[in-house]
Amino acid sequence: MSVDPQHLLRELFATAIDAAHPQQVLEAYLPKDRSGRVIVIGAGKAAAAMAQVVERCWQGEVSGLVVTRYGHGAPCEKIEVVEAAHPVPDAAGLAVAKRVLDLVSNLSEDDRVIFLLSGGGSALLALPAEGITLADKQSINKALLKSGATIGEMNCVRKHLSAIKGGRLGKACWPATVYTYAISDVPGDLATVIASGPTVADPSTSAEALAILKRYSIEVPASVRTWLQSPESETVKPGDPSLARSHFQLIARPQQSLEAAAVKCRQAGFSPLILGDLEGESREVAKVHAGIARQIVLHGQPLAAPCVILSGGETTVTVRGNGRGGRNAEFLLSLTDSLKGLPGVYALAGDTDGIDGSEDNAGAIMTPDSYARAVALGLSASDELDNNNGYGYFEALDALIVTEPTRTNVNDFRAILILESTKNDA
Repeated sequence: MSVDPQHLLRELFATAIDAAHPQQVLEAYLPKDRSGRVIVIGAGKAAAAMAQVVERCWQGEVSGLVVTRYGHGAPCEKIEVVEAAHPVPDAAGLAVAKRVLDLVSNLSEDDRVIFLLSGGGSALLALPAEGITLADKQSINKALLKSGATIGEMNCVRKHLSAIKGGRLGKACWPATVYTYAISDVPGDLATVIASGPTVADPSTSAEALAILKRYSIEVPASVRTWLQSPESETVKPGDPSLARSHFQLIARPQQSLEAAAVKCRQAGFSPLILGDLEGESREVAKVHAGIARQIVLHGQPLAAPCVILSGGETTVTVRGNGRGGRNAEFLLSLTDSLKGLPGVYALAGDTDGIDGSEDNAGAIMTPDSYARAVALGLSASDELDNNNGYGYFEALDALIVTEPTRTNVNDFRAILILESTKNDA
């Protein structure tokens, strides 16, 4: 089989991104009646690209405001696009959240609101609850990001410290009809977890948020603890009549990106193995992937080479060192350390939004000679892993993937490509 493994891996990544791009998926889900006035609001890394689609397709009067991450904007004529910080919220996100809330207040039952939601919306639409400062939310958010907490746990805390998440935005829109169109970046695609569910009912409790903070030994100001212990901190619960006219529609999810990549694999002559959405420490998830790859190479199980292992989801990194790198670089560094140059095995790990953590790369690529090349440069994979320095490791190998912002987000994409000849070479 004649194939360029690195080129194929990059094609798979591009296919996964394209399958979840608003330009490809949003239009079919918009209301059939696109006449009349509509107010468009939105938050997330795909918000600007989603707004462009609404502007193009809507036949009536369109106005509104969306917020996206710095660098992820796109030109719109009728819908204002504001950029703010992610993953730690800033004053710009606070200001736009207030404006969004003002925009949908005092609507009538004749009004229609389209809410464009995607990953990153939780940090971008930051409006602290009464008595909580932006500085409080920033410090707690930073601590959660370093703690190894899952996205569901982080969003549980965020919802209960917010004046806009956990269904509160949907409640503010009442009695208008609200159409939420969401691109999922979370394992399980739960509406309550995607960007902390601003327009859907939330079954989690303030007591659970407190338990999460305790579990990860995160210190919080007395004002935050007092707030979480008060009934006012509870989110909008299932059955609340204020959400009776709020409709939620998932338009893209990680699984469809994995399935699109699987089709590409088959077209190239490789059997795909989809592991699905995964959570856990990046380095530990990598060890499991390494074990599967090794089993394929040595024993042809659970499928024979040539093949590609595909997975998505959102892993976590418990930061202990001071190196650079997001969860995808950490995954790939751990995989490199585990496989130590196993012949014929190539891998790519990248974030579909184009940004791995807070760096300028989407991810990186590992080849069978990555381990040996790094050793020749004086780099130890295990030492760099201890320092959380995946970015530095793959930068030295000129193996970082830089895509620029993609303006979508179905979270991480991982592909491990195994060539047929590896069984004889190993």
